[in-house]
Amino acid sequence: MLIKQPFDEFLKFHYERISESHMKVTLPIQPLFINSAGLVHGGIISTLADVAMGNIFEPDENQMQSVVTADLKVSFLKRATGEYLIAEAHLVKRGRSLSHTDCLIYNDQDQVVAKASGIFVTIKNIGNTL
Repeated sequence: MLIKQPFDEFLKFHYERISESHMKVTLPIQPLFINSAGLVHGGIISTLADVAMGNIFEPDENQMQSVVTADLKVSFLKRATGEYLIAEAHLVKRGRSLSHTDCLIYNDQDQVVAKASGIFVTIKNIGNTL
């Protein structure tokens, strides 16, 4: 189950859960996302990666977000252009408090334009970790 948020709706994300540890998120590129160089802004790509990795984790028993981002690293590999971007996020290691994820971002030509990694902290353990 995914938590619907206004920000996600604004960006027009499309979610596809591939497995318990693999999430795919598609982002249609809108003119608002294009920077002065004519490319998708790096902040949009970072947001896409963060959202894809964070949504690997199921909501808690109250249908609330169960994790928050503790660390996010994004490397930009190729100019991001086209009709849409796809983030494929995978869980690398789930821990009691911290979980590690990886994500590749593809353009509509199936070329990798960025890669990301994230560390997510379980909210119920946040007081013990940060």
